[in-house]
Amino acid sequence: MMKLFKTDWKANLKNPQTIMALFTYRFGNWVYYRVKSGLIRKPLWLLYRIMDVLFVRIVASGELHAEAQIGDALHLPHGLNGIIISPKAVIGNNATIFHQVTIGGRNNLGEPVIGDRAFIGVGSKILGPVTLGNDVNIGAMSVVVKDVPDNASAVGIPARNILRDEPKPENTR
Repeated sequence: MMKLFKTDWKANLKNPQTIMALFTYRFGNWVYYRVKSGLIRKPLWLLYRIMDVLFVRIVASGELHAEAQIGDALHLPHGLNGIIISPKAVIGNNATIFHQVTIGGRNNLGEPVIGDRAFIGVGSKILGPVTLGNDVNIGAMSVVVKDVPDNASAVGIPARNILRDEPKPENTR
């Protein structure tokens, strides 16, 4: 837990609210996945829930569930401001997520899996059982509902791989 928190600390040095929110997440994730004894787990989980409400939801203005699996060095340039990460989401190492991003499931079909070094722009929505490969770039305000391969960029509503997908036909009169 502390090793991952140290990389989060280095990635978000200038924002104490983000550091506290990520510490709360790492603590809750440790309790959820590592603490097996019910006698110890219940008070620790209660402590996590209190910290979650205070530091993550109220102070940092986001949702970062302990059940989510997030790699090390998560970078949040504008803090957790409006970011919602669902409980079953998986995010790789060295991801950068800007404000007002939603990463969540769609119609109980599954949750997103995001690779290493992903860059997710402002206001983007990653919805459903999609997989974003390593080194992907998601443009601002994009809505991703399809898989994005490694080393690709996706923009638009719905997001399209700008290097691979064919352009939309222009309206002709």
